[in-house]
Amino acid sequence: MVNQERRLSLAGFNERFDRLKQMIGTVVLGQEGVVEDMLVAVLARGHVLIEGAPGLGKTRLVRTFADATELDFGRIQFTPDLMPADVTGTTVFIDDGRNTRFEFQPGPVFANVLLADEINRATPRTQSALLEAMQENAVTVAGKRYALPEPFTTLATQNPLEMEGTYPLPEAQLDRFLVKILINRPDAATLRNILLSTTGSEEPQVHAVFRRAEMLELQALLRAVPVADSALDWVVRLIEASHAHPLLRLGASPRGAQAITLAAKGYALASGRPNVELEDLRRAAAPVLRHRLLLSFEAEVEGASTDDIIQELLEQTDRPARTRA
Repeated sequence: MVNQERRLSLAGFNERFDRLKQMIGTVVLGQEGVVEDMLVAVLARGHVLIEGAPGLGKTRLVRTFADATELDFGRIQFTPDLMPADVTGTTVFIDDGRNTRFEFQPGPVFANVLLADEINRATPRTQSALLEAMQENAVTVAGKRYALPEPFTTLATQNPLEMEGTYPLPEAQLDRFLVKILINRPDAATLRNILLSTTGSEEPQVHAVFRRAEMLELQALLRAVPVADSALDWVVRLIEASHAHPLLRLGASPRGAQAITLAAKGYALASGRPNVELEDLRRAAAPVLRHRLLLSFEAEVEGASTDDIIQELLEQTDRPARTRA
């Protein structure tokens, strides 16, 4: 039974979640599912990888999210010549005429919201500069550890890997993104609305509707959502099935199981439910797993996609529960 305090918290989550989603939706048109996936991941204290062809609004999405909140925003444009110190910051020698000292100059990673734009255009060495930040909310420079502000989330965009001038992200870094969101081209009706919205004399204005304290509060509320033992068992079966699938070279890690559970909590709250249900877990599976599963050579020859295999895993995982029923 949900007590009165919990009901109020749930109503507050829905009101604030919808307020933020609607503000972003005034600028980012026709991407309601993408916006919701991103917000759920951020409220689960996760990082988001957004993939799509150039010109589909990936950077605009992240920038609009930052504008709709009162969170500090940092941006890094990833290029082949970008160095790790350009991300984390560096120690510089200071001589002010009276004394000399070494002083740390923070890089753009010291923000609440970090846009890592076109992350797969930088070399693996520079990409790896984000590993510690994404895992531990801190960076180490010249042997000294510096904590990042709370909350901290990385929203990275990337172009499809088959495009020229891109580098694949290491598996260790991919695993640190809670979700991978795919942005597809808009349909004709949405494209027409985009033209009307962006080519006139005035563009939609975004103002902050979300405060830092609200973000921390909703993140704490999401973590408190209960998950039944049967739901946890379902997640375990799904992860185990990924390691046994004949078309996968690598299944999901324990971090993937954690990510499904956390994302499902967010989808439950966004839908107005105080606890996780099977539909929340199923919805979380594709964005959480699509960047964690490695296809085998046979799968690539057959033209199988990761999302197709995830659908097979979902059907396989559901089967034992239906048999017992």
